[in-house]
Amino acid sequence: MSENNHSKPSSPALLPEGEGRQVPPAAQRASSGSIGTAWANIRTIMKRELSGYFTSPIAYVFLVIFLLLTGFFTFTIGNFFERGEASLVSFFTWHPWLYLFLVPAVGMRLWSEERRLGTMELLLTMPITSWQAIVGKFLASWLFLALALALTFPVVITVNYFGDPDNGVIFAGYVGSLMLAGSYLAVTCMTSALTRNQVISFILAVMICLFLILAGYTPVTDLLTRFASPVVVDIVAAFSVMTHFEGFQRGVLDTRDVVFFASVIGFMLFTTGVIIRNQRAG
Repeated sequence: MSENNHSKPSSPALLPEGEGRQVPPAAQRASSGSIGTAWANIRTIMKRELSGYFTSPIAYVFLVIFLLLTGFFTFTIGNFFERGEASLVSFFTWHPWLYLFLVPAVGMRLWSEERRLGTMELLLTMPITSWQAIVGKFLASWLFLALALALTFPVVITVNYFGDPDNGVIFAGYVGSLMLAGSYLAVTCMTSALTRNQVISFILAVMICLFLILAGYTPVTDLLTRFASPVVVDIVAAFSVMTHFEGFQRGVLDTRDVVFFASVIGFMLFTTGVIIRNQRAG
């Protein structure tokens, strides 16, 4: 009676690399699969947030108020027709101040509402990570703000009808305006995670965004030059959204300005993640 003495290895890990070892298909797809799952989770949160806007009067009230105010400040306060020039300077000049109150009004409910209703714990126990929920909520609100900005297209049509503007400058202004709105929104996302009270979230966001405006506002920088060196004044102005938004208004897509706004958004969303993880652990 003969036996086959060729025994099989007890584990594939005992085989030398390249001799019969096979990478499981699941492991081969782990990286791409995780990215696909993460994006699917983000899209789910985005759809949830967007539907939350449009199933209530909030979205429509905001859109009407935003369009009315932009029209009023552009054509009445900004003396659009009296200027006699084919540009949207009077349109973009007021955006930092309009967004100062309107963007926090949009974003103040992002996390405060979840905490008030007690659904934040339920959201964070779903098979999603904190950063996926943060990014999903942020992108949904940013997309809503982009829609509001896109609805101002009649202003572009008007200036093209009455003159021959540089549409490249106008496009750069829109890009800068969207980045500015995203920065304000990221700040509001952070303040919303701090408290369950939407009013407190709104006030904190307005104060922080106002600081980001005044840091480079001309009267403030002129005042600082009396007490500080030009280097200090330049450093303070470098943290201002006004300083970086002016480049977009002139039609200059400077990488430094884009990086600044992207850094503000990234830092504020990172801070939001730290706050939420601490609340989750506590």
